[in-house]
Amino acid sequence: MSHPFSLRHIPALILAASSTFGGIWPVFNAEGAMLEFGFPPNVAQAPETQPVMVQGQSRTTIIGLLAFIFYFRGRFAELDTIMTVYGFYAGILDSYIVYKGGNSRWALFRLAASWVFGFCGIAGLTASSLP
Repeated sequence: MSHPFSLRHIPALILAASSTFGGIWPVFNAEGAMLEFGFPPNVAQAPETQPVMVQGQSRTTIIGLLAFIFYFRGRFAELDTIMTVYGFYAGILDSYIVYKGGNSRWALFRLAASWVFGFCGIAGLTASSLP
């Protein structure tokens, strides 16, 4: 790592870590991961849904790993692009799915939290030269 750490990097590292390790969770406990995501128990406990969660979250892990790779290579503008797209798109889609499952408060939290990352990305926070 040839670049100094900055507090501006924290949102990108949180996104990278939560995506990488959160995407691995369903491999070991798909039901628990689905409940934490916000799916209702009847969906999380259905054996037919669990392989879909594992398979889908493998892509989340890939995004997290790419975010780490871009970070350690100092490719901050690319990392900000990941945060923008992931934050806004996942925020809308995740909150919609959770809302449709009947968990409106968790849906609102997921939307707000995801959009924080989206706004950090669109502002170029990681690539910024601000202290």
